[in-house]
Amino acid sequence: MKLQTNADLYRKLPSVDELQRSQELAALAAKEGQAAVTDATRTVLASLRDEISAGRLDANGVDLALSGLEDAVARQLRQALKHSLQSVINATGVILHTNLGRAPLAASALAHIREIAGTYSNLEFDAETGERGKRDVHVDRLFRKLLDEHMGTAAYDRVDAGVPARVAKPAVSTIVVNNNAAAVLLALNTLAENSEVIVSRGELVEIGGSFRIPDVMSKSNALLREVGTTNRTRISDYEKAINEKTRLLLRVHRSNFQITGFTEQPQIEELATLARQRNIPLLEDLGSGALFDLRSVGVNGEPSVLDSLRQGADVVTYSGDKLLGGPQAGMLSGRGDLIARMRSNSLFRALRVDKLTYAALEATLLAYVKGDHNAIPALRMMRLSKEEIGTRAQAVTKKLQSHRLSVEVRDGESVIGGGAAPSATLPTRLLAITCKDLSADELSALLRASDPPVIARVEEGRTLLDLRTVFPDQDEAVAQALTQIAETDRA
Repeated sequence: MKLQTNADLYRKLPSVDELQRSQELAALAAKEGQAAVTDATRTVLASLRDEISAGRLDANGVDLALSGLEDAVARQLRQALKHSLQSVINATGVILHTNLGRAPLAASALAHIREIAGTYSNLEFDAETGERGKRDVHVDRLFRKLLDEHMGTAAYDRVDAGVPARVAKPAVSTIVVNNNAAAVLLALNTLAENSEVIVSRGELVEIGGSFRIPDVMSKSNALLREVGTTNRTRISDYEKAINEKTRLLLRVHRSNFQITGFTEQPQIEELATLARQRNIPLLEDLGSGALFDLRSVGVNGEPSVLDSLRQGADVVTYSGDKLLGGPQAGMLSGRGDLIARMRSNSLFRALRVDKLTYAALEATLLAYVKGDHNAIPALRMMRLSKEEIGTRAQAVTKKLQSHRLSVEVRDGESVIGGGAAPSATLPTRLLAITCKDLSADELSALLRASDPPVIARVEEGRTLLDLRTVFPDQDEAVAQALTQIAETDRA
């Protein structure tokens, strides 16, 4: 029998037009669009040519492939039109997992987004006057309820033009930009462009994605003036550094790491007193920024936004998708006169957020106003007890009857994540899973390949699942993913 050459095998392949004239692909084109089907067809045929060229397909292999060409095109089309951004099950126990999208949104936030996104809205329209409005009014009113009403109206001492004066505490106002780095950028540019900002060397942190505070300051056109040392900075260091070029004192909360041992750091009250004496604003970059008392869930040492404002910070910057439990955003809350200056900065327009962010943020803040913290998924997860999680873990275990998998429910720890409260842990119960013929990394990879993907963590040769960060209605999907792995023989 004459062996067929690659050229002979190539001639067996139909043209793109010929293949698309088939009844199956014609129907597919009517449903999904001719251009998408054409692209999928070209991809499938190009793949077959590559297989032939590499010598991985003989005549019989080509004939087999030709018999399933329409199905191959349909599969390729589904893959091409599949969303890249997809839902996953977070079983890592990291509540604010940056790589997994940080805080999940409340059901009320999703409903409000759907309502606002599908129609027109009064984003920048005052329906009462019929004139143009400001988009930040939709959430500033709620921030005032949560912050300003709890601040009181007591006066404080400040030095104006060298003369001590008793000044009424200004109302708190809030504006929103697209993330906390943008909030810091806007504040620095507004309050200290081409002037000096004093900050401790121990607070020149690097946040996710290699973004560093000194770099943000440089982009803002503010001039960095470092004081103190990495581990020790005193209030006298700030006092000595103040000169005629100083426009701002900056305190950066070390939310994603700790310095322990021989350390010293001024209290925010000390910095606030110095700032008032010198009539220089004090900006605190909280990073995460909680609107509730974390001590209620056993997390200590993480100041809330209200704590910082009460202790004297003039402006506080913080994130929306971390401890607040809302959408990605950067908030600036503080003295109304300073916030007004930032609102009028042209950078504010470049950094502003859209109607969907405002919709999600407004709904999230309303949950705070109503005191319904359990409506916010991230807060609800923090409040779960070890016993509640253990009960769910035992229920999942009972559904796994397999000699291939070994499952143990044991004590463990969850973490907040998202650069918040780095030393804080929450007691939990873990599903510790081993597989007879798979390593922990291989088992974890198979879980990621599930539909939907299940993201676990690997420690000490075991695959660990923490149901604290798994929504209760996802427990069944976790059990099914494990069952499917247990019932599939290793190839």
